[in-house]
Amino acid sequence: MIIEKVITMERVNLNKNVSVSRIVQGLWRLTDWNWTIDETVKFIESCIALGVTTFDAAEIYGNYMGELRIGEVLRAAPHLRDQIEIVTKTGINMFSDKRSYTMSHYDTRKLKVVTSCQEAIKRMNCDVIDVFLIHREDPLIDHRELGKTLDELVDSGWVKAVGVSNFDPMKFDALQSFMKHKLVTNQIEWSPVCFEHFNNGNMDFLQKMNVRPMIWSPLAGGRLFTTSDEKNVRARKKIDEIARRHGVESETIVFAWLLYHPVGALPISGSSKLKRLQQAIAGLNIALTHEEWFEIYTASGQQRLR
Repeated sequence: MIIEKVITMERVNLNKNVSVSRIVQGLWRLTDWNWTIDETVKFIESCIALGVTTFDAAEIYGNYMGELRIGEVLRAAPHLRDQIEIVTKTGINMFSDKRSYTMSHYDTRKLKVVTSCQEAIKRMNCDVIDVFLIHREDPLIDHRELGKTLDELVDSGWVKAVGVSNFDPMKFDALQSFMKHKLVTNQIEWSPVCFEHFNNGNMDFLQKMNVRPMIWSPLAGGRLFTTSDEKNVRARKKIDEIARRHGVESETIVFAWLLYHPVGALPISGSSKLKRLQQAIAGLNIALTHEEWFEIYTASGQQRLR
């Protein structure tokens, strides 16, 4: 299948070594899609044709099988490696039949982080990880040790850039204070029904630090357009109304809304359907009004203007 690229994809420089596409394709559910290697190769090639070259993974995705599947794909189609950027994450020890942990917990100690990085490179059949993230805040985090460890991973050439995921401003700032290399992103949840990072100050802090966040679950895991709870229904009604004004699909309006914010978000589309990715990309071409942004911001009833 040939996909025609009709919108020029914006590129974002995270540091001097890594440039990513403004829209990111998520691989959280890759193993659930039950694709053959050939089908997965074709999907990635179609994403690239659309200008989406950045793919988001994690050690625990697919019950620890996601990175292995990426490795199978890159072994079958090694030409893809130089055309894409791989983001992956560590720091969670998940209870699983694939591991010996007796409970799920966090681990950001040096041995865990270094071992996970090196094993991820082997699993994914790649020489280097483009962006390596700490997956979750760890109540036992040793910021000094972790900061030094992340610096060493960059200096050793194992990774091109490092960052975090789901960190609040204080923990991000504490970790960064012990590092010489910049944390290039904080991957956070944000949607028209999720405002945690407005309320905890992250949206302001990330602008202060000149850090572009990656956004996971921008459609609230699909619940925004499928569930009947009040906050989703309210948000959906307003989004549908604005979509009709612009003559586009509602999903596109959500991505346009995310992209409008001056924090410079990098939204992740997690669907296996190329149509969904195209809807996300189309958001780059939609000019919301300032008032429309606030209409969506307040639609769910969770955010009020003071």
